[in-house]
Amino acid sequence: MRTVFIEDQAEIEKVIKACRTCFLGLSDLNMQPYVVPMNFAFEKGVIYLHSGPFGRKWEIMKENTKACITFVLGDELTYQDEHVGCSWRVKSKSVIAEGEIEFVEEFNEKEKILHRLMGQYSDREFKFNAPAVKNVGIYKMKINKLQAKEFGTKAETPWKS
Repeated sequence: MRTVFIEDQAEIEKVIKACRTCFLGLSDLNMQPYVVPMNFAFEKGVIYLHSGPFGRKWEIMKENTKACITFVLGDELTYQDEHVGCSWRVKSKSVIAEGEIEFVEEFNEKEKILHRLMGQYSDREFKFNAPAVKNVGIYKMKINKLQAKEFGTKAETPWKS
């Protein structure tokens, strides 16, 4: 089995949009990594996230705005030879996005982002009351670097018989 880089931007976006959860990776000033699963929305090179505006994640983002977000789609086991452990893989696709966190404070922008977030998971229309919008922490990451791979594809034979 081999790993293949995904270069097509449309395919990368398809992987991101098909995911239900992303993993936000942060590092505090002591270089202690912290990774947390998150709900998200994605649109035009920006990943939108939300949470309560407090806690460990929030404090780390205030200290160090650099972040990495990972998406993984698929978890099917595959192998070339069932008796050879090193030939087993998880057939999947992953996307790793890097950038810097920006906090969103403006009420109308926060409300628009909440609609984007819900649009990732449902086609329904939602209404958000003013206290909910005011009290939620909204942040976004503009993607500076993006890498995607597909794992567990059939390897092409590099030699001829």
